[in-house]
Amino acid sequence: MIFLSHNYKDKPVVRQVAQTLESVYGQENVFYDEWSIQPGDSIIENMNQGLERCRYFFFFVSKNSLASNMVRLEWQAALMKINSGIKFIPIRLDKSTMPAILAQTLYIDLFTYGLETSVRQIIDVINGQNTYKWVNKFSNLIANISQDKDKTKIEIIATYYMEPHSQYLILVDNQENDLTWNVLHFSSYETGFNKDIQFSSGVHNCILIAVSSATSPGFPVEIELRPRNGAIIKVLDVMHATSRTSFSSIPTKWVENLDN
Repeated sequence: MIFLSHNYKDKPVVRQVAQTLESVYGQENVFYDEWSIQPGDSIIENMNQGLERCRYFFFFVSKNSLASNMVRLEWQAALMKINSGIKFIPIRLDKSTMPAILAQTLYIDLFTYGLETSVRQIIDVINGQNTYKWVNKFSNLIANISQDKDKTKIEIIATYYMEPHSQYLILVDNQENDLTWNVLHFSSYETGFNKDIQFSSGVHNCILIAVSSATSPGFPVEIELRPRNGAIIKVLDVMHATSRTSFSSIPTKWVENLDN
């Protein structure tokens, strides 16, 4: 059993991890509250059952989870079971300092390296493979993503130097009539929805964003997606054009509402 310990305020990012692990290992092998605890269930009883079966305990460390008494009960209970075979892996979501008892524990740094790299590390940990190869991948671009019920906002930032070609793909697990989209602060750009495109990770739908201006430090490309017909927007990846015919993934960070 893979146990995901988190605070509900961090669901926009944890949900992405949970859905990926579900697709790889099956829902029955991932303890995630949205499907592991149903209305009327005892939260404590279900949590204890999940911990009894747990082999991999991932603790999503953030200011929200560190302030949560329920999350504290989960990760402290998991620590007590380490000698019985639980592998305890913290995942850093923001700038929060690790609790002192975990200071010597090697953690997955999603805050620094983004969602895609961190999910690959999580799967490598579960599969017993070395995670080192994913940690040092450099990217000048980073995509900050925030989400609430009304919109999903993607802010693509050039960290060190100008990227002259601002062509991006937003991979989504949605159909075209599930959402609308637009680029903020730019008057000249082209967009389009593309269905069933083959990527190395599989076949996905994607939104092409082509901005006429460069992406420069201090001048990010901001894209706003809004749901339609009660749909939930699911962003799978953000990619940047590296040539006329190829795109590569950009490290992503799920953050609090960028408008705040």
